[in-house]
Amino acid sequence: MSIVAAAIACSPKNTEETTETVEKVVVLDNTLNEDEKSDGWMLLFDGVSADGWRAFNGDSLPPNWTIEDGTLKGLGHDGGDIGGDIVFAPMEFEEFEMEFTWKIDSGGNSGVFYHVVEDPKYAAPYYTGPEYQVIDQLGFPDPLEDWQSLAADYAMYEPDLEGVVKPAGEWNTSRIVFTNEKAEYYLNGKKTVEFVPYSEDWLERRNSGKWDDFPDYAISKTGLIALQDHGSEVWYKNIKIRTL
Repeated sequence: MSIVAAAIACSPKNTEETTETVEKVVVLDNTLNEDEKSDGWMLLFDGVSADGWRAFNGDSLPPNWTIEDGTLKGLGHDGGDIGGDIVFAPMEFEEFEMEFTWKIDSGGNSGVFYHVVEDPKYAAPYYTGPEYQVIDQLGFPDPLEDWQSLAADYAMYEPDLEGVVKPAGEWNTSRIVFTNEKAEYYLNGKKTVEFVPYSEDWLERRNSGKWDDFPDYAISKTGLIALQDHGSEVWYKNIKIRTL
């Protein structure tokens, strides 16, 4: 066989026949796909406006929250855990599945609340609403108790965080699934917490002393979604929810 013939015999088939076309699926922030819409998901933030969000016990978005690059950003101006939190006011939720993407500044602290009740006698959402803890687990300046840790049911159920904690400044995905029969928290795809709301175990934890100064904590089985300003910069996007 000639060199030319050998080259032809050994050459690959036409690239149009052998190369598969791989379509890249681009997932846009703060959007729902058709399957999600069919499954009843709704966005709590569209990346452009803060419609529906306002200060806890207030009537407008406070100056410590802004929109930045398609995120709902807490600026941390208030420096504490009273006075800077916001709620999604148009509707309350009882049993639900919620997802959100977030990142936090070095040493930062925040949280996502549900079943929040508004009333002038409550200074902050945590007086009534359970909290999915959002915190810089690796860089928080003070030692963290397990019940204070990232993706905990704050002061109630300690999380399993092995293999899923990221440094401050990196994006995380979180999920809360809450029904009256079972609740689950997730971080970056891993279940961190599971418990039975209102069970004997839950009541023992609820009445163990931490909430003695907050007698209405977790009494309501329905309420608002809230985001916490705890004195540090925090960014939220892809906030979506569906009722169960």
